[in-house]
Amino acid sequence: MLTLILALKAVTEIALLALLGQGLVGVLSGQGRAGNPFYRVLQAVGQPFVSLARRLSPRWVVDRHVPLVAFVLLAWAWVAVTMAKVSVCVQIGVEQCR
Repeated sequence: MLTLILALKAVTEIALLALLGQGLVGVLSGQGRAGNPFYRVLQAVGQPFVSLARRLSPRWVVDRHVPLVAFVLLAWAWVAVTMAKVSVCVQIGVEQCR
């Protein structure tokens, strides 16, 4: 169970950092972000989560805000997975969680 929780936490953290990095590179590079290879790599990593957020969000959410929705959903998922990890670690003992 702990292995599954740790895997979910890692995937969530990677996706959060990819979306955060994509946003920062997008702001820094402006209109030229489409030609930035680092931006495209981060976009490829975050795209599955943005697509899922598009499917989960109502139609009135503007497409340019969907990455923000994905970031917020992933942040909540990270909090939930972290709380699950703490719960499991308390049950089995902190020493076994290291």
